[in-house]
Amino acid sequence: MDIVLSGIRSTGNLHLGNYYGALRNFTRMQHENKCFFFIADYHSMTTHPDPKQLHGNVKNVLTEYLAAGIDPELSTIYVQSDVPEVCELYLLLNMHAYMGELAKTVSFKEKARKQPENVNAGLLTYPTLMAADILIHNADKVPVGKDQEQHLEMTRKFARRFNNLYGLEYFKEPVAYNFGQELIKIPGLDGSGKMGKSEGNCIYLGEDPKSIEKKVKRALTDEGPKEFNSEKPDYIENLFTILKVVSAEEVVKHYEELWNKCEIRYGDLKKQLAEDIIKVTSPIRERILDIQGDDAYLHKVTSEGAEKARESASKTVREVREIMGITKF
Repeated sequence: MDIVLSGIRSTGNLHLGNYYGALRNFTRMQHENKCFFFIADYHSMTTHPDPKQLHGNVKNVLTEYLAAGIDPELSTIYVQSDVPEVCELYLLLNMHAYMGELAKTVSFKEKARKQPENVNAGLLTYPTLMAADILIHNADKVPVGKDQEQHLEMTRKFARRFNNLYGLEYFKEPVAYNFGQELIKIPGLDGSGKMGKSEGNCIYLGEDPKSIEKKVKRALTDEGPKEFNSEKPDYIENLFTILKVVSAEEVVKHYEELWNKCEIRYGDLKKQLAEDIIKVTSPIRERILDIQGDDAYLHKVTSEGAEKARESASKTVREVREIMGITKF
């Protein structure tokens, strides 16, 4: 049985990109593997969130994890900051992480460009903290989207470097996990390459149908194809990408044929897309509404999850300390 690790930053509500990047597979994963799912509140602090909103954001992600189908009886669900061993492993891994390689990561360069007044050390060492999250349980597999491949590769590099430095095979080199399929990146409705909260182009899992309809209706389009079988512009291909993950195969085929024959009507496409997104999200939204008010249940889930996570994490940190020569008198 493989160990699977997945985490989502506590920066707000989960969206379709999160769901199709990993969440929809969680129900299957937790029956076939030993799974750890966590809410990454430390990661979110690289952008200095409002302290008054941080706990609410954690609660939102936790609620939506559960509503999307994660079963705390089958999996370990915890909040990152409830497992202090993560911070110690993060510190120890940073001793073998180099500034040059950290500064070259795509995510660091993008964040530094977007928030030039807040290029903090946590932002620079974000990949090391992500590596600590994964290696703390010595995970075999990590469900990640296309945009996280570089960070996962750095985790593999840090694991390999640790093993080489200390002359043993301690850490595994985790691999991306998506049931053998190509990694999915859900695009935004604004024509951009990625759906994300910071991009402001999301459809959230708990969003009401009217809001979804409005967002899809406003999606970027054009006058339509002028030649048969022409290549789609990126912003139109984005709509088809979302259609492929929420709609039936025959629906996708129908609109592909309309495009190729220059007969497509974007109003019809958007109506279909909105309906199919609502079909996917409505059951999740209903479960969110049921769970979010039950604070006793959420406390029970996170308390038990932290206890199970710390059992695994403390063993790793204890062994890493010994390997690195940190011993008590």
